[in-house]
Amino acid sequence: MTRILTGGLGKAEVANIVERLALDGVEVVVTNDMDAATQLRAGRADYFLGTCQTGAGASLGVLVGLMGTTACHTFGRSVPSEGEIDALLDQGKKVFGFAVDQIEAITPALAEAIAARA
Repeated sequence: MTRILTGGLGKAEVANIVERLALDGVEVVVTNDMDAATQLRAGRADYFLGTCQTGAGASLGVLVGLMGTTACHTFGRSVPSEGEIDALLDQGKKVFGFAVDQIEAITPALAEAIAARA
């Protein structure tokens, strides 16, 4: 089972989208930054999707500090292609930040790419 944690301003909306997708082998949990970092570092979760107004600040601030930049990526206000998402997952990225106005576009693409690797 792949466990995706959500945090930030749009954490409930992101979780609802992932749940509606009903992806086999994927569980989604709404949490906060500190709990997410603890769970990711302990291997009790696999990915974190964080949202804020810009997708670059509060969405990942704590996670970047505790997980390191090599585990984190921000899409900011841009919408990534499927190829870009796959490349980031190939690089081992586990923590993703994006803007709240991009939730509808990014969440399904990112969750489906994660599920394909489960």
